[in-house]
Amino acid sequence: MTTKSQDALAASNTAGESIAPLVAALSLEDKVRLLTGQTAWRLYAMPQIGLRSLAISDGPVGVRGTGEIPGATSLLMPSPSGLAATWNLDAARRAGTMFATEARRLGVDIVLAPQVNIQRTPIGGRHFECYSEDPYLTTQIAAAAVSAMQEAGVAACVKHYVANDSENYRTEYTSRVPEQALREIYMAPFEHLVTDVGVWSVMAAYNGADAGDEAAPMTEHGHLNNDVLKGEWGFDGVVLSDWMATNTTVESANGGLDLVMPGPGGPWEDNLLEAVRRGDVDESVIDDKVARILLLAERTGGFGDAIPAPSRPDDAEFLRKLAAEATVVLRRGKDYVVDAADVASIALIGPNAVNAYVLGGGSSTVHPHYVVSPTSGLTEAFPNADITLLRGGSALVHTPPADLTRDATDPVTGEAGIAVTELNTAGEIVSALVNPTWSGWHSDPSADCTDVVLETNLALRESGEHRIDVGVVGAHRIFIDGTLVSESHVEVDANVILDSSANSPIGSGLTITIDEPRTVRVRVELKTVNAGGYGRWVRADFRHARPGPSIEDEIVEAVEAARNADLTVLVVGTNSEVESEGWDRVSLALPGRQDELVRRVLEVAPDAIVVVNAGAPVLLPWLNEAKTVLWSWFPGQECGNAVADVITGKTEPAGRLPWTLPSSESDVPIMNTAPDADMVLHYPEGVHVGYREWERTEKTPAAPFGHGLGWTDFDYGTEASARVADDGTVTVTLSVTNTGSREGAEVVQAYVEAPSPSPAGIERPIRWLGGFERISIGSGETSTVSVRLPRRTFEVWDTASHAWVLPEGEYAIALGRSVRDLRTRTLINLPSHGGTAPAVREKPREASAPSQTAPSA
Repeated sequence: MTTKSQDALAASNTAGESIAPLVAALSLEDKVRLLTGQTAWRLYAMPQIGLRSLAISDGPVGVRGTGEIPGATSLLMPSPSGLAATWNLDAARRAGTMFATEARRLGVDIVLAPQVNIQRTPIGGRHFECYSEDPYLTTQIAAAAVSAMQEAGVAACVKHYVANDSENYRTEYTSRVPEQALREIYMAPFEHLVTDVGVWSVMAAYNGADAGDEAAPMTEHGHLNNDVLKGEWGFDGVVLSDWMATNTTVESANGGLDLVMPGPGGPWEDNLLEAVRRGDVDESVIDDKVARILLLAERTGGFGDAIPAPSRPDDAEFLRKLAAEATVVLRRGKDYVVDAADVASIALIGPNAVNAYVLGGGSSTVHPHYVVSPTSGLTEAFPNADITLLRGGSALVHTPPADLTRDATDPVTGEAGIAVTELNTAGEIVSALVNPTWSGWHSDPSADCTDVVLETNLALRESGEHRIDVGVVGAHRIFIDGTLVSESHVEVDANVILDSSANSPIGSGLTITIDEPRTVRVRVELKTVNAGGYGRWVRADFRHARPGPSIEDEIVEAVEAARNADLTVLVVGTNSEVESEGWDRVSLALPGRQDELVRRVLEVAPDAIVVVNAGAPVLLPWLNEAKTVLWSWFPGQECGNAVADVITGKTEPAGRLPWTLPSSESDVPIMNTAPDADMVLHYPEGVHVGYREWERTEKTPAAPFGHGLGWTDFDYGTEASARVADDGTVTVTLSVTNTGSREGAEVVQAYVEAPSPSPAGIERPIRWLGGFERISIGSGETSTVSVRLPRRTFEVWDTASHAWVLPEGEYAIALGRSVRDLRTRTLINLPSHGGTAPAVREKPREASAPSQTAPSA
């Protein structure tokens, strides 16, 4: 470790006087033990100093819990991108309070949320878990949520530090980000959450980072962890590893990591103890890590009973309203709010109308208390309407899940379920049982179990063609009616969790045509998977496609239903095979024949309301053919109610896009996330991320960053005034009038345009988001809106001096409804040192080009 890193460590340890005696009271062995988890989700208790075990849970769409409460369910909120789409800091704070309440209900002290990585590319597998492609919007939403969580005594763990922006080879690549972009874009949310909010923990990412001075895995990056995070920013919290991300002992201990997860095991424990005794790691480094963990415990009530979170009995109502308000109106027809009294029949169509995708796949998964389907939501909102629900064709690649509770029985006893037999290395039976509620996983087999055999008789009840297959992971043999359909001798490990292939395994099977009902014997032989901190298990998804109409038949049926209905609602989108942790997408197209379904329905029902149920951007080639198009995100447990509330006008769909919706893949700035042969992932776009690159190339997206029409209209005053505070904050004030017939929420967005030319060596975007203000305005009313732009908005990272600087000159501040719909401008002169009042002069209003998604008649 460098001297600079050691100085940074010493400077960052801000634990109070109450912590130091506790550290001194622990033996070296106990101190080192505290630095690795006791289990996958718990830290060790130290009763001799009064420390209980701290519990951790995944986020960021809810609190899953530690798995210690059988059958535990949780509140499921909209995806983080949906929360960001509200541009509503009050909603973000309320969400943070909900996280804290849920955490305490489930016995959790630390929630692994929020994820503040930047949406660099729409194909990123965890795009839906992130807030925005803009660092300022990301920072503001995250700060509100984190503040509320920690005020309630629950620690936020912001992740993934840093430049963890794609899933391809995520445990292997090194992100090479230009220094200016690294500071201004990717590190910006982390810096703000540390320096201005005081976040209590940070997760080090799987990937490495090349920060110029040092290229290393983030779990051992001395410069970014010690010099910057703990030194320059003064972070006094805990840096913990992503699960199984740590592969070294001395390097990670000296490189700023404080806690290895999961446990037990891993590269520290006895290895770290020996490293200290050899002198490779100084004991003062261990003391610093322990002090940070004890300070975290003090903050979360770890030296006694957990700090109780406030009771919020209205959580479900909040989630319903949040999902509705987050909805973005991409297009709207003339009569866009539907009166339930005028509707006697509804055609509810689409794969996601039948199975809405309410949360993305991967570690953010929680098990909700309930999910309101689109059918249930519309039934409540339209009590006098007959609703016809039609899929319009499957959009899945995998065979659908078998109905095991209905069709599966033990071949020997006839009991419902899957017969599970554990075997040891000699092939002897260790245990045998029948599982009536097979979930796809057999976890924690007996200690001497090496193989598991699964058997069932699957009932085929209908004549015709049946497809049966089983999705498995690792070494296996699959037999269907005695026929070997798949075999592999390749044993796997924790990587199948890290790349999410275990979540949606590829299936193998066969097609059987029958004339009368019969059963099919399915036998699966599996080697147990030892996934380290993720436990031991076997994985088998039983799948069964019954005889039924073709996709073409389903589309024809859907079109006929739409032709005859008073109201048609189409719900299309992605699914668990498309958006998930573990892999990046290979296409932005809607899966299956959904685009064709939409076009054919619109031909007979042009007033149909199209709801897009997706987390990350997808191509909508029919967008300009539809009258009303809503983007509903992954809306969480209140899905159907939120859709109905928007359609009927009960709740204003006030969402604004936190990213750019492309019209073609060829226009997308970054569509390749593969590292090079040296496993380096390059960031050639620099500071021109997301909409910034769209502005530089002047390409036309399907909908620009910040776009959202809502259910009413707004007019901006022709003049704006600006003033600068002593701390360099700029406040711009203007008037906004609601010219529509309904009360609505407007998001006034302020974009900064830098002086030209830029100083030598400093590259700046054409324009970038500098501030925003969300305000509700009644029909016909005018409000005065003030938008605050912090000094950092105008500063740049100077790579020559490795410091923030404020280039002097005349800046334009453009205000409007999106980055492409700018209504009013004002100009200010800023001195390089800031602090003095700038010269402000008004600029006449300039008309914007019409949006490609403007309301249609």
